Amino acid sequence: MERSVVVTGAAGALGRAVVTEFRGRGLEVIALDRAGDPLDELGKQDGVHPLAVDLADRAAVEEGWAAVDDLGTPSSLVALAGGFAPGSLADLDADTLDGLWQSNVSSLLWCCQAAAPRMAAAGGGAIVAVGSKTAISGQAPVAHAASKAAVVRVAEVLAEELRPQRIRVNAVLPSVIDTPANRAWMSADLAARAVAPAAIAKVIAFLCSEDAAPISGASVPVYGDA
Repeated sequence: MERSVVVTGAAGALGRAVVTEFRGRGLEVIALDRAGDPLDELGKQDGVHPLAVDLADRAAVEEGWAAVDDLGTPSSLVALAGGFAPGSLADLDADTLDGLWQSNVSSLLWCCQAAAPRMAAAGGGAIVAVGSKTAISGQAPVAHAASKAAVVRVAEVLAEELRPQRIRVNAVLPSVIDTPANRAWMSADLAARAVAPAAIAKVIAFLCSEDAAPISGASVPVYGDA
C-alpha cells in the first residue's frame, strides 16, 4: 500500500466524511473504531480497511497497529475517536470523568505512541487530533472541556517532541458539527449554522498534505458560525 492514512473513530459522522475525503484524494484508509455494524458497513467501501480496536486500551492499540503493519506504513494519523458527556461541576462523577479521559485523551496518546516510531522510520508523517472550541473558550460541560483541553495541549507538546523526526502534529477545533445526532437536539437556527463534516474533513486532509508542510503545533478553529 503506497499511500495510506489511519483514521480512528472512522465509523462516526465526521469519520465517514474524513474517509470519503481521503479516498477522493487517492489514499487508502485504514479505519479504526469499535467493532459493530457501522465499522462493518464502512469496510465495504473500496480502499477502506477496517480494524476493530478498543482505542482506550494500550495493549489493544498495539495489537491494532501490528495489523496496520501488515497493510503498510501510513503517512498520516487522523485521531478522531472521542466521547462527549453533558454536565456541570455539580453533576460530575468519577465514571464520567474517567470515561471522557479514556476516550478523548488516552485513545490519542496510545495511537500517537504507536504511530510515531513507524512514521519516523519511514521518514516522517502527519498527525491531526480533534480538540473542541470548548477546550479554549466559552461555557461547556466541565469534564468534556477539560479532556479536550488536554487533547489540544498533547498536540502542542507532541509537535515539539516529534519535530526532529519530521512528524508534524496539529489539532482542529470544531464547535457544533452538523450530524444527525446533533440535529436531534439543535434549534433550527443552530442547525443552519453548524459546520458540515465534509468541510472539516477538507481542513484535516490539508493538514495532512504536503501543502501544509510548514505547519505544526497549530490549533485550527473550524467553528464556522456555530
